Amino acid sequence: MQHSIAWIGMIAMVSLTISLSAGEPTRVVFLGDSLTAGYGLTPDQAYPALLEQALRREGYEVTCINAGLSGDTTAGGVRRLDWLLRQPVDLLVVALGANDALRGFPVEHTEKNLRAILDEVQARQPTARVLLLGMLAPPNLGVRYGNAFVGMYRSLATHPVVIGFMPFLLKGVAGVAAYNQADGVHPTAEGQRMIASEVLPYVKAALAPVRMDGP
Repeated sequence: MQHSIAWIGMIAMVSLTISLSAGEPTRVVFLGDSLTAGYGLTPDQAYPALLEQALRREGYEVTCINAGLSGDTTAGGVRRLDWLLRQPVDLLVVALGANDALRGFPVEHTEKNLRAILDEVQARQPTARVLLLGMLAPPNLGVRYGNAFVGMYRSLATHPVVIGFMPFLLKGVAGVAAYNQADGVHPTAEGQRMIASEVLPYVKAALAPVRMDGP
């Protein structure tokens, strides 16, 4: 009898745990630099916060965590990833590489770091998936560098953990004065809204299989 009671209690505890897990919002973590952090703006004006609002309006139960850090490079992203993966992550949005290009780092260096991020996610959280947001290199670095930079992201997009790929994070924003601050690099609040509107379809597509795993 005691064994029966213990077994029933164990089943109840497991059922409760599953129920609580199923009721938790999908966690979307954004690993990026100042473009993601919302340099010069308030946190609620950055595109991760805007995406959370848009997704919730459409019925998605999500929590978007902005792990953008101004000045961050892909090497910095590798170093910070361990801390980010200590909590469950359903979708990791990787938006790094812009500062590598601005500093003229070898493309091979940047690719090695980004691949390390993808490999680490796959090893540490096998059920997590990655949405990769690409960047373009500044024209002054030359055509060869620019082409290699674009090719790097396309190659990384074939990694098994990558569920979606947006070729250029700043689509419709880069080079448009009205969407950028005085430095010509960092988006204004309106620019961040434009980024959010462009990224939203990619996030929704990436979340579809994540949401289907639930009840």
